[in-house]
Amino acid sequence: MVSASPRVLVVDDYPQILRFIGICLRSNGYSVMTAASGREGLAVLVSGKPDAVLLDIRMPDMDGFEFLKKAGDLGDCPVVAYSATPEYAGRALSAGARAEHE
Repeated sequence: MVSASPRVLVVDDYPQILRFIGICLRSNGYSVMTAASGREGLAVLVSGKPDAVLLDIRMPDMDGFEFLKKAGDLGDCPVVAYSATPEYAGRALSAGARAEHE
């Protein structure tokens, strides 16, 4: 029996970033779902049941902080949040992100 590829949801408002991350993940054996907004991402999170989420923090309709708060009510799917703004780390932790250390 062949096991299913891990499913990753990528949420980012830049199509080029969605495409780039999707290509990288697919070439490494992941099944990729994409969403171009936080609202769309929440819908895919519920319907697609991904194994993990890659989340942009800065998006216009619903930022990553609001997504984290709402996604926390939907289950315990791991989320990797990213931003070009390092100051957002503390806010992400307050919104429900967890810092994992080895």
